[in-house]
Amino acid sequence: MSTLALLVLLLLVLVVVLVVGALGYLAHRHPALAMPLMVAMGGATFLAACIVPIAIR
Repeated sequence: MSTLALLVLLLLVLVVVLVVGALGYLAHRHPALAMPLMVAMGGATFLAACIVPIAIR
């Protein structure tokens, strides 16, 4: 892999971690929404489902 591809992959991982953390924090602050772990994992699954087909091309 080229350096640019590795850098983009690193930034993508950081964004995913940030989004999952934000979803977990939101669910933790508002427990009526859902269990925090389920919301964070659902967000991670959704992001992975959108990004993996693009990444393997």
